[in-house]
Amino acid sequence: MHTIRSRAPLRLGLGGGGTDVSPYSEDFGGRVLSVTIDRYAYATVSPAVSGLEFHSPDRQCTGRATHAELDTLRADFGLHVAVYRRMIRDHNDGQDVALRLATEVDAPPGSGLGSSSALVVAMVQAMAGFLGVSLGQYDLARTAWEIERVDLGLAGGWQDQYSAVFGGFNYMEDDGDRIVVNPLRIRREVHAELEASLLLYFGGVSRDSAEVIEQQQRNVVAGREDALDATHAVRAEAERMKNALLVGDVPAFAASLHEGWLAKKRTAAIISNAAIERAHEVASRHGMIAGKVSGAGGGGFMMLVVDPERRLEVARALEAECGGTVTGAHVTQHGVESWSVTKAVR
Repeated sequence: MHTIRSRAPLRLGLGGGGTDVSPYSEDFGGRVLSVTIDRYAYATVSPAVSGLEFHSPDRQCTGRATHAELDTLRADFGLHVAVYRRMIRDHNDGQDVALRLATEVDAPPGSGLGSSSALVVAMVQAMAGFLGVSLGQYDLARTAWEIERVDLGLAGGWQDQYSAVFGGFNYMEDDGDRIVVNPLRIRREVHAELEASLLLYFGGVSRDSAEVIEQQQRNVVAGREDALDATHAVRAEAERMKNALLVGDVPAFAASLHEGWLAKKRTAAIISNAAIERAHEVASRHGMIAGKVSGAGGGGFMMLVVDPERRLEVARALEAECGGTVTGAHVTQHGVESWSVTKAVR
């Protein structure tokens, strides 16, 4: 067997985040707008002499076990174990194979960039290639979603897996029976203006997305009208943002992004905190037009839409007054991809 490498892009959640989570998605129809950026989750699968080897150099973790001892690796490699088991069960008649699976992600855990789901997508794609299986985009995204939400029981929605598989600007809908991904054709000059206006701020505090999502779920299940109305507003702003992008109205996009963030904060108390509000206030004083946390909330990366002529001013102010780091980001139009390596480079 050849060595297979893959990479899946991370994403920015522009609007509709939280409407893709059960039970809201099934009851009302989730609507999510997202875009993938030039940060990736990587996976490499190669033959091994015996047993299983998992490597995660970005987390400084290595694990080895026989197939019978696979559960001993779950603490450090829960996602890896789940992907291996699902792919062997579904695509290799349950017959174990000896392999080495190495992964790396261009963002820290809890980044709010969908990194865990992108990693699962990358691993599924690499495992499929290693086993000689071809998965369509929807099958791949569904498999990755089931591994996280069903096999592992992790709280969350479906936008991250589908974003990583399809790539680019996508408006995604739950139509009751399946997820429909609508790629958006954004004019080049609009694309360029957005990139010129985009900054990512990381304050160094990651969050447990499951805790945030579970609070949102409890609020919806409990029938809290304020949380439900806020979630409806989040969904409506996602559609407004999509329409603004399609006609090239960047100011309207930014205004809707701001309204979506205000609504998002009303869905659960722990979505924002003092550090996030402080960063938002500092950035606003120095040229930010709109800003929100990318992902579930509570920490991770903040996505900022700024006056392009004041990018450096915003970045310097945040780093000086709030700490953390500010970087730019470029949009990628490609989703997950994989390729064969005749001889692995070690």
